Amino acid sequence: MIGQPFIQAVPVLKLIENAGYEAYFVGGSVRDHILGREISDVDIATSALPEELKRIFPKTNDVGIEHGTILVHYKGEHYEITTFRSEENYTDFRRPDKVSFIRSLNEDLQRRDFTMNAMAMDKEGNIIDPFAGKEAINKKEIVTVGNPDERFGEDALRMLRAVRFQSQLSFSIGKQTLESLTNHCHLLENIAVERKTVEFEKLLKGPGRREAVQLLGNSGMIQYLPGLKGHSDEVIRFSSHLKEDFQLAESWVLLVFELGLKDKEIEVFLRDWKLPVQRIKRIKQIHALVLHRLENEWNPVLVYNAGLEDAISAEVVFASLQDIVGSTEKIRELHERLPIKHRNELSVTGNDVMGWLDKQPGPWLREFLEEIERSVIYGVVPNEKEKIKEWLNASNLRSEKN
Repeated sequence: MIGQPFIQAVPVLKLIENAGYEAYFVGGSVRDHILGREISDVDIATSALPEELKRIFPKTNDVGIEHGTILVHYKGEHYEITTFRSEENYTDFRRPDKVSFIRSLNEDLQRRDFTMNAMAMDKEGNIIDPFAGKEAINKKEIVTVGNPDERFGEDALRMLRAVRFQSQLSFSIGKQTLESLTNHCHLLENIAVERKTVEFEKLLKGPGRREAVQLLGNSGMIQYLPGLKGHSDEVIRFSSHLKEDFQLAESWVLLVFELGLKDKEIEVFLRDWKLPVQRIKRIKQIHALVLHRLENEWNPVLVYNAGLEDAISAEVVFASLQDIVGSTEKIRELHERLPIKHRNELSVTGNDVMGWLDKQPGPWLREFLEEIERSVIYGVVPNEKEKIKEWLNASNLRSEKN
């Protein structure tokens, strides 16, 4: 029985077939259907040329028409439909120099990367499997379609995709495919950093991430990833501390920790991976918290300054490094008991303080507010304007700042 995403798209296949052409579901959705995994969208391949598809469907967009792909809008949904094609010459080790539209499904499947991705399914749910993709799935094995040297020579990114699938599916890589991957990993030099980052981050989120990262280190692939040349030992150590429940930011924090990078070095390393500025900032903050946690216990001010999410992430990384159960519940309790969770919840403002002391703004004001903030957090004074004013008048703080 086929799932809902396929059932919803069956009328699209029927319309193409009624016009005299072939149409099939292809690629990852067919693989995931056989594996019983959740399917979010489906890809369709057809013998119809793009201009023929446009005569069948009145509403389309050219999303990759030079490679035979158009976006078809049908009954409130949209589907990527690609004409059967063959490819020739990959001088940049990534994209074909020439794409030819063909009418043969088998020839189209033959150009794909791995046998598990080189299957098709018709509208009744029948599987077309000319390269033994189901057999590979049953063996939990990643095998290239045909000669792996040719497949990786065509598109070097396929090597990272193989390791990413190993992580996501907890499969192993076939012997011949693995040997070819090891022999040709230098071709990754030709792949854009952005593409490497996408695959690496998907790999870091898979249940088999430990084994996959170990393979990156042992195969030599790690030498061709940003900032990791010469760091196979550190990467293997990193893999040993990776946990299945790690969030992506936590994995990056663990990696920069194992590499022994300092503040500015972290910035350079993550920029080399083309990570967004805000993500870099958060990774650095969590890393700083991990370093602090190695020497200190959590306290209300530390949890308050870190924020609940980053504090928990730092504790998760710390626990993995120490091979202990982390104190995440303690962090949640400390955070829950905080009188305020953010400075904007403080009941007094800088204007209030300046008015009480009859002083102009200056560096003193920030220090004053921080001291008030700490005192509220530790419960020295309630977070009430009049109570804080009374406490201020009765404390030494006022005289110290005058």
